[in-house]
Amino acid sequence: MTVKTKNVLVNMSGLSKIFPNGTTAVKDVNLEIKEGEFICFVGPSGCGKSTIFKMITGLEDHTNGELEIFGHSPDEARKQNEVAFVFQDHTLLPWKNVRDNVALPLQLKGVSKKERYAEAERVLELVGLAHTTTMLPRELSGGMKMRVSIARALVTRPRLLLMDEPFGALDEITRQSLQEELLNIWQKDSSMTVLFITHNVFEAVYLSSKVAVMTPGPGKISSNIEVPYAYPRGDQFRTTPEFGELVGDVSKVLDH
Repeated sequence: MTVKTKNVLVNMSGLSKIFPNGTTAVKDVNLEIKEGEFICFVGPSGCGKSTIFKMITGLEDHTNGELEIFGHSPDEARKQNEVAFVFQDHTLLPWKNVRDNVALPLQLKGVSKKERYAEAERVLELVGLAHTTTMLPRELSGGMKMRVSIARALVTRPRLLLMDEPFGALDEITRQSLQEELLNIWQKDSSMTVLFITHNVFEAVYLSSKVAVMTPGPGKISSNIEVPYAYPRGDQFRTTPEFGELVGDVSKVLDH
């Protein structure tokens, strides 16, 4: 499979964010993100990665520059229900079972119980958790909880999926398994664009079609590095000289 690139989905031009206390979190970010891309953002803590994601979703206003999502403002794009966010914490409601947690975004939109349950079961099948519909979050492992969180994001069939270090708290075996599952899900949807924050360079190179490297705060994008290797990618890709070389290249940019 070749990397899927279509129309510009997200456009940032001179994007900056200054907080009321005077701290400049993001300064002059310029980036075009095309439909179907998988872009990982890497950079030191405090460089503004999460701030960029919050501005894209409309959770934070930008101070200067331009930001368009699907050709609209972030607030307008959010009203279209085509942007979904997965946080590092699974944020599941402990009193609701798995199916109800996944169906919650559709419930808030007023979708009928029959339809939202059907959609919830569809995405639970997609993430390999069809057998967990009636289980409560406390009965799930950490990896299963994150799968449920991903399913909840996918239930609205978003065009743009933002993921802020979703695998950071998981053990390495579970993390690699979820990386492969995430790529499988992305490849099945020809129109979904994924933006993914990570501190792990190995993860960034394995997952993405491009790696956006950010400078220490105030954050700028210093490099936008292509990952010119075809999908699907399996464990064997992690052991190739090409993978190791690209990991080294990204690490060198981070170091400087």
